[in-house]
Amino acid sequence: MDAVLKSIDVRDLLSAADLDDPSSPLSAPDLRLLIHRLDAHSQHIKSTVQSYLLSHHSHFADLLSLSSSTFSDSLSLSSNLHSLLSLFSHGNDHRQILSLLKEIQSTVADLDATKNQASIMRVIVKLSENLGNVKELMRIGDVFAAAKCVKNLKTALRVGDVDEERENEEVVVYGLLRNQWLLCFEEIQDLLVKFMNNAVSYDTDFGGIRVVYRSGVGEAHGVELRTVMEAMDALGILDYGLARTADLFIKHAIAPALNFNSPVSFLEESSGSLVEGSDKILKIVSSSESKTDDIDSDALFSRMTIVVKFIHQYICLENDPWMRCFGRLTWPRMSDLIISNFLSKVVPDDASKLVDFQKIMNSSSEFETVLKEVMFISDSDKNDERLSNFADNVEVHFAVRKKREMLANARQLILQCDFTVPEEFSSKGPKFRNNRYNDCAVNLLFSSERCIVSLAACQLMKLVHQTLKDVCLSSPRVALEFYHAARDVLLLYEATIPIKYRPDFPSFLKEHAVFVDIAPRLQLLAEDILQQHIQVTISNLKEAVDGADGFQNTHQMPQYESVKFSLERVIFIIEKVRILWEPVLLPSTYKRCMCMALESVFSRISQDILLLDDIAAEESLQLQRLIQSLLESLAPLLEALTTIKNDKNSDQSYSRPLEADIPSLGKILKLAELLDMPLKSITEAWEIGDLYGCGFILTEVVDFIKALFTDSPLRKDCLTRIYRINF
Repeated sequence: MDAVLKSIDVRDLLSAADLDDPSSPLSAPDLRLLIHRLDAHSQHIKSTVQSYLLSHHSHFADLLSLSSSTFSDSLSLSSNLHSLLSLFSHGNDHRQILSLLKEIQSTVADLDATKNQASIMRVIVKLSENLGNVKELMRIGDVFAAAKCVKNLKTALRVGDVDEERENEEVVVYGLLRNQWLLCFEEIQDLLVKFMNNAVSYDTDFGGIRVVYRSGVGEAHGVELRTVMEAMDALGILDYGLARTADLFIKHAIAPALNFNSPVSFLEESSGSLVEGSDKILKIVSSSESKTDDIDSDALFSRMTIVVKFIHQYICLENDPWMRCFGRLTWPRMSDLIISNFLSKVVPDDASKLVDFQKIMNSSSEFETVLKEVMFISDSDKNDERLSNFADNVEVHFAVRKKREMLANARQLILQCDFTVPEEFSSKGPKFRNNRYNDCAVNLLFSSERCIVSLAACQLMKLVHQTLKDVCLSSPRVALEFYHAARDVLLLYEATIPIKYRPDFPSFLKEHAVFVDIAPRLQLLAEDILQQHIQVTISNLKEAVDGADGFQNTHQMPQYESVKFSLERVIFIIEKVRILWEPVLLPSTYKRCMCMALESVFSRISQDILLLDDIAAEESLQLQRLIQSLLESLAPLLEALTTIKNDKNSDQSYSRPLEADIPSLGKILKLAELLDMPLKSITEAWEIGDLYGCGFILTEVVDFIKALFTDSPLRKDCLTRIYRINF
């Protein structure tokens, strides 16, 4: 086609001979030849053009159609522009156009807002469906999928990540969805704990701890223990879920293994392979070993190892992070029991027995190595080596024991002696002149005379001298403890002698012989002894409350009588220490000590009752009677403490409430009211801050309501109201 469109040179159509003379005219034959050739060339061009058009017919058709459409649009645009220009020529029309443009702009904005709302609604509907799916997954027993869904919903709903200002700006329904998520989280948490309790329990028939590989709750059956553990791990509630299991092993396995009065041993029993879904039982049987004074450390740690490996294999399923979590829940109490029931009792009282204790130290270290291998304790944290740390300080423990024995002997000598010298033993008496009692005759410093001292003084000085000899032969740590013991013995004697003889001092000396230099040391010593007595009292009170067995099943008469006896024992202990403390302590000191003891009792009782997971109607009334009976018995004491000022320099007109010194007093008083209070009243008390002011926290109130009231729409509504108020 490009060749056809080129220009034509006429000379190319003639022969070369005809063009020899360009100025000569053409002959008739040449003209006819030229016309013929031009005609042939024209036909060729027409044929070529026609062929090209036929081959590109569709392209030309599209081009003509586009041209026609463009021309029509141009005419329409020209017409619209003409109309618009004509409108602009009138003022009223101009205002109408502006109004119309604003209306269009508003409509477009509303359309965008509607689109955004539609998007939000789709998200809300999806989140609501997912919350519904969680409940369905829990119903059918797919707890791991439900846990993952709850975890994802927490991220999507930004639970715990939204501050109050942003919460006020967002869509209200998100707050409702968060409340639904909280209820859903509580439900799956309670469900997983129930699965765990069903999977691991104490079987009284077999006398051991039973582990069920597959368990069920409600409509969900055959849920594997591993699935339950994975679900709790995904939700981050592994500590919460394993807490009761840890308590179970402490109560039924660890504590009995350390009871040397009735030793036990452990046997593993099963009805088949654990993979096949059968049970595993850690059977606890009475040991055939007879009670002896010598405790076999290897046998003890062997029993402990069986328990720990059972936990590792059948509870934590050889999963290191799960085992580490279980260890954090169990090891502090377990190690304290081992130390208090075993190691502290075998601390040698003589240097010759240190070699035997070294064997126990090695056994303790080997046991902790086993615990590290199964991740029961940390391999890097030295604080977890509690047994080794105790055993490594055996020298100090040995010295402390000797120090306590020495001070006990010194006190006994002082209490039994009146520090008087009979007349026959005086320097003028016959017995002194006959040297028959040289043990009580001592030489005076800077004088050649001798004098008679009391028998207690002689024996105390012998005790001090022997102790100082031991200081010279002991290691630095033991020597320091022995030195402190000798110093304390001298302080006891020094404190007694001046008080005894001061009335006989000459009058001019009485004003100066006040022994102020020993007052600070005596004050520190007295405070240390007082604190030890307070701790012993608190320990006895806790032991008495332990006898109540967590205040469970008080609607049953045997258990009610047992709890009542425990509280009577508490009252007896408090009355006994009142008789001991009140006559000898300053009023402010007496009040401080008694308030510490009462606080330990009230806080422990309140905590145990609030930990109950199910409280029957009759049980709540019995608990209320028990608390009221305790408070009525202690009412005279509490009233007397109220009248005592905390500081002798305080204002007489200022009356400080007793709850300031016993924070749990208000809590236990309010708890007694809550046990017989309607659900709505409890909810309102939380909303106005009454319960928070008495020391209650959100989780305690929620758990208490769940234990006291059955599940109902009213309970759900009240719990939702309580969750909204978080002080």
